[in-house]
Amino acid sequence: MDNQWTEWLHQEWKKEYFLKLSDFLKNAYETKEIYPPKQQVFSAFHHCDYEDIKVVILGQDPYHQKGQA
Repeated sequence: MDNQWTEWLHQEWKKEYFLKLSDFLKNAYETKEIYPPKQQVFSAFHHCDYEDIKVVILGQDPYHQKGQA
């Protein structure tokens, strides 16, 4: 992940909600087949710079098989 993102996200990673989310995801990856692979969760941050972002849209796509995303 680019340093711009790391600097900004570093503060979020310390917050209680993010720690709970991390624990939840860790458990999910250990007990289920989860997509995308853990190594690709933050891949979007490799394709854009933090300072170029104007809006972020979060959503949930129902990918349940390999190769659908």
